[in-house]
Amino acid sequence: MRNEGALVGFTAVTNLADGIGRIALPMAAVGLTSSPALITGVGVTLTLPWLLVSLHAGVLADRGDRRRLAVIANLVRLGAIGVLLVAAMAGWLSIPLLYATGLTLGVAEVVASAAIGALVPAAVPAKRLTRANAWIAGAETLMNEFAGPAVGGLLVGIGLSVALGSAGVGFALGAVLLALLVGRFRAAASPERGQSSVGGEIREGLAFLWNHRLLRTLNLAVTVLGASWAAWLALLPIYAIQELRLDAAGYGLLISAIGLGGLAGALTVALINRLLGVRWALFADLVGTFLMVLVPAVLPMAWAVGATAFVGGMGGTLWTVNSRTIAQRIVPDRLLGRYTSAGRMLGYGAMPVASLVAGLIAQFAGVRVAFAVFAAFALVIVVPFFRAVTPAALAESETDHEKVAESGNSTGKTAVI
Repeated sequence: MRNEGALVGFTAVTNLADGIGRIALPMAAVGLTSSPALITGVGVTLTLPWLLVSLHAGVLADRGDRRRLAVIANLVRLGAIGVLLVAAMAGWLSIPLLYATGLTLGVAEVVASAAIGALVPAAVPAKRLTRANAWIAGAETLMNEFAGPAVGGLLVGIGLSVALGSAGVGFALGAVLLALLVGRFRAAASPERGQSSVGGEIREGLAFLWNHRLLRTLNLAVTVLGASWAAWLALLPIYAIQELRLDAAGYGLLISAIGLGGLAGALTVALINRLLGVRWALFADLVGTFLMVLVPAVLPMAWAVGATAFVGGMGGTLWTVNSRTIAQRIVPDRLLGRYTSAGRMLGYGAMPVASLVAGLIAQFAGVRVAFAVFAAFALVIVVPFFRAVTPAALAESETDHEKVAESGNSTGKTAVI
């Protein structure tokens, strides 16, 4: 229980700090320039590292002590925020400094994410893995989609230094919480590791993902679903103003519905898994995402858009919890960092591309047409899902996990909890 509490607490405070940073940095840029390109570029610096360094971060997570790596990444984030805070107080802020800070925060987030995603199975007993993933995913969604932006906006209104200082406190507290973890968090060594290059290890992780039908399908589904979510988020601001006639507060409520749905999913995932089974709980996210993107195209009513955003957020958490648990049972410990990073590169990497495509469709054909196109796109994964995510494949993942656990116990490599 101690490890679970530390991991959930770490996830909550660092995602809250990230959310504050995602608001504070662009707002700082607004005070320095009126160029839309330069201002939006700040947001790009925070997300670009998911495409650039995810695979290398996975190699780091599989080569070293994962807890230590996450602590170092958090301290780097704290240092970057500290430098920016000093610059803000001294009047030295500049666009290049904001870009450098954004890239540093982005790279550190990718590294921390790879390390934490890989150490969860070593920190939590197998029988509590689903519950731990539920609370971690719920904390991510609630803080990223709901509390972080709201708190960040409030703190920036008080003062940029207050917002940056608060983010720094969150990153510092995250490092402290990681120190509470008990166990062994270094990946099991591969016999070939001493002979492998970084590129070779990256290829090994990608090959494992691609050659495993169930995991490959789950990650391709995440890519499609992530693209649909990105299109929804990119289109919603103009849709809320032009179609729904909402003000900024109304738009904020629509966004917050995702976070509330995510929290509901975290609280009910165990019950839903028992009632429906893991396969149908996963499928619920495909349905939820489809409805979330379709409804704005056919029913321009704020209550309907908000309701489906709640459903989409809930389905997203159901997917995250179950897909992570499945992967943690199947993927060998020595590959977990690379597998996690490769999957997130696919999911997050599709998002900026989808946002651009959605914007272009909206520009030439209208916002509602763009929503309809991505609703249709969300359906392309349904057939592959049912072919690969079968009861037999899910049962086999449980069997594989039991074999790995028995092997770990016999070799003495299982972490002490």
